[in-house]
Amino acid sequence: MEADWDGIADWYAELVRGGSAMHHFSRGMLLNALPEKLLGLAVLDLGCGEGIVSRALASAGAGVLGIDPTHKLIAHAEAAERALPLGVTYRVDDGTTLATVANDSVDGVTAALSLNNIADLDAALRSIRRVLRTNGFLSFTVPHPCFDAPGSETITTSSGMRRTAGEYFAEGLWRSTHPQSVRRAGNYHRTISTYLTAVLDHGFTLRSCTDPAPSDAVRAEAPHRLGLPPFLLVSTVLI
Repeated sequence: MEADWDGIADWYAELVRGGSAMHHFSRGMLLNALPEKLLGLAVLDLGCGEGIVSRALASAGAGVLGIDPTHKLIAHAEAAERALPLGVTYRVDDGTTLATVANDSVDGVTAALSLNNIADLDAALRSIRRVLRTNGFLSFTVPHPCFDAPGSETITTSSGMRRTAGEYFAEGLWRSTHPQSVRRAGNYHRTISTYLTAVLDHGFTLRSCTDPAPSDAVRAEAPHRLGLPPFLLVSTVLI
């Protein structure tokens, strides 16, 4: 039976809260791309998972709504909020519709490693645009499309562990067979140009597109990432 997010939710929450270097690096690079002052801003964290980014946003002073379609992940996020209240509101909602979010109601949207779990990118961007206020930001991270494409794998060479490139142009759903991969639950691979063209087509202005080098912690946790960026970061604003 194929895995889904409800099926791996407990494992995933334990992974993130156990100090996953990859997730902490992703969170840090995303937060660094946001406005310097978040105090008083209303921020929607799309695909919030167990709440790692939502909690960080709230700690920086933002009013945060975290949404995710996975009931078990929202339950983990709500449990963390009860244990250490930061004022985050969590809801089960679909990122393609954002049915529980009002028009023009948020100053910014974050999507940390979540747009790659959404089948209809255009629908998600339409919904994000609907809920964003003028001059609102959208910043998101995705697994780096060049190095986490279908068929990518880790191999051992004479110079150490290395990452091989997969089928970069094979856009669509794929699943990893690795027992410790989040992509057991599926991942929608897209090229970099697909992401950038989509945000521009939906009226967003590109502020930056970066792929930061991995931290020392990431290199230690995943040696095959030594010379490769783990994630792509895109920051936009709705003028």
